[in-house]
Parts: sequence; structure tokens; C-alpha cells
Amino acid sequence: MDVLYGIPILGLFIQFVAYLIQIGPSIAPIILAISCPIAFGALCGIMNERSGVVNIGIEGMMLMSAFFGFVAAGFAAGSVDFDTSGPFGVTPPILLGVAVAVGVAVLLSVLHAWLCITIRTDQIISGTIINIAALGLTGYLNRIFISPNPRLGAGTFQTWRPPEFLTDLPVVGWLLNMFLHQGPIAMSLIVFVIVLQVLLFRSRWGLRTRAVGEHPRAADTLGINVLALRYRNVIVGGVFAGLAGAFLTLEQTGSFQTGMTTGRGFIALACVIFGRWTPIGAFGAALLFAGADAFGRTVGLIPPTGDLAGLGDVLGVVPAQFYGVLPYVVTIIVLAGAVGRSVPPAAVGRPYAKEGQET
Repeated sequence: MDVLYGIPILGLFIQFVAYLIQIGPSIAPIILAISCPIAFGALCGIMNERSGVVNIGIEGMMLMSAFFGFVAAGFAAGSVDFDTSGPFGVTPPILLGVAVAVGVAVLLSVLHAWLCITIRTDQIISGTIINIAALGLTGYLNRIFISPNPRLGAGTFQTWRPPEFLTDLPVVGWLLNMFLHQGPIAMSLIVFVIVLQVLLFRSRWGLRTRAVGEHPRAADTLGINVLALRYRNVIVGGVFAGLAGAFLTLEQTGSFQTGMTTGRGFIALACVIFGRWTPIGAFGAALLFAGADAFGRTVGLIPPTGDLAGLGDVLGVVPAQFYGVLPYVVTIIVLAGAVGRSVPPAAVGRPYAKEGQET
């Protein structure tokens, strides 16, 4: 290998691949955790856009869910000590927080559906309003409820540690560790991805959803209630956005900061496009973004050494700020490559009205 490592330029690339293989299994659980809110946001986008409704308000839905879920759990916990010895350290306040987070996102989805489907307003404007309102409202309420109560919080879900006989299995052990060394929300992500993939392409509901997103007029003539189906799917999409927000404050951090979603909702939309409006494709795109993020964090903590010292010298001169923006650079590159190759549902973004009801 030393001979290969010594080849100019190509040797550095080989070292880079070897470094990724070396650190990959150890950071795999981190990659899934980072991808969790993005992937849930992407599932929300798929539910919306497969039905013909654009939703760029996912960012705001996630932020509102994160805030209200955290506050509800924190005030419910109060000064009472709850037993955390159960599975995942589940307590009634945390469960209440998740329920509130999902409920808030569902209410915002109802608002978005009403504006886009019933009122037939511009769907981009509707999502933008949600994003702006969420950032301003949570920032204001943060100063009122959280800043004066620095101890506010209900804790977080605990991470489950899989037994060693699973994680030590050859080839698949690190994958099992990746998906099982998580809290309940992150662990449920792969279940939702698989179930939604199957339902979307192997069920009557999925066929009707795709028909409504591609050609709502034809679907209407076949007896499908286009508006009702769009309403249901947009509202169900809000459940995924709510879980994304709940993950941020009730499983990942245990705290809330203004603007803590940091563009994850918009990255989720990029994952929808790169994943060609499929749950598995969007999940893979979310893992790619998370992998770039995890790599940027790992380089500073576990730099390449030994036979990979040459790569370590090169990475060491790269400014730390580059690693901070690396995930977003990867997103732009991936999205640019997907433009023109990913074809959205034909009727996405187009309000629908029955014949004779057009204004």
C-alpha cells in the first residue's frame, strides 16, 4: 500500500478512501443521527409534492415543532423527578413533548393545505410565510419562556446500545450498530422510509397519490377526490416534520436555540429532488449530506496518521471553516447534478379546481 500511497495526486485519493473506510464504522451512528431531521423533512416534502403541493415551509414547521415540543415537555416536567429506567428513558413529559411537536406541525400543515388547496394561493408564498413567522415567533417566545428559565427541560430519549454479538458481526455489524445505536425517533426513521416506499409504489393509495400529482384532472374523472387526497397527504406530511422537530430538542440536544434548524428544511427539499421524489432516494441523499457533515467534524478529532500521514498534512492546512460549509457545498454540487435529470410530478405547484369552479 505504501507504493500506492506514494503516487502523486492519485496516492492522496487512495489515502482518502482508506481513511473513510477506517473511520466509517465508528461514525456511522453519528451520520444517521445527523441525517434524521433532514430525512424526516424529506419525507414530508415527498408526501406534499407527490400530491402536487409544493411545501418550502418545512423549515418553519420543524422549527415550530422543536420549540413547542421542548417547552411543553419542559413545563410538564417541572420540578418532578420521573423514572427514566424504562426503555429509551421514556418519561410522560417527553412523550407529551413529542405529541405537541407533531400536533404543531400538523396544524401548520392544515394551514398550508388550506391556503394552497382551498384558497389556491401561491404555494411558494404560503411556505415562505410559515418560515418567516416561525423564525420570528420562536425567537420572541424563546426570550419569554426559555431565557428566564435556564433549567427548563425534560431531558432526552436515551440511546439504545445494541449487544456486542450484533455489532461484532462481520460485514453487517457496523450497519446494525448504525441503525440500532440510536434513540427511538431516529430508529423509527428507517421503518418510515421503507413503509412509505412500499405504500407509494405498491398500494392503491400510492397509485392514487401519484395520479393526483401527475394528472389531477384525469384522476378526478376516475372518481378520485383530488382535493381531499391532497389535504390528507399534506397533513400526514406534517407528522414527519413534527418528528424532525421533536428529534432536534427531545432526542439530540435537550435544548432549544433560536434558528436551530439551520436550513435543514431546505436541505430536505434538495434531498427530495436528488432522490427523485422517492423515500429511499431522499434518505440516501440525506445520508450523503450527513456523511459530509460528520467527516468535517471527525477530521479535527481523529486526523489521518501513520501510513495516512500525507493525507493528514494536506487536510491539516485546510481552514476549519471549509469543513463547516462542506455539507452545504456537497448539497449544491449534488443538486446541480440532479437538475434536468430528476423530473418532478407534472402537476406539482399547480392549484386544482373542478371544471366550472376556476376563477
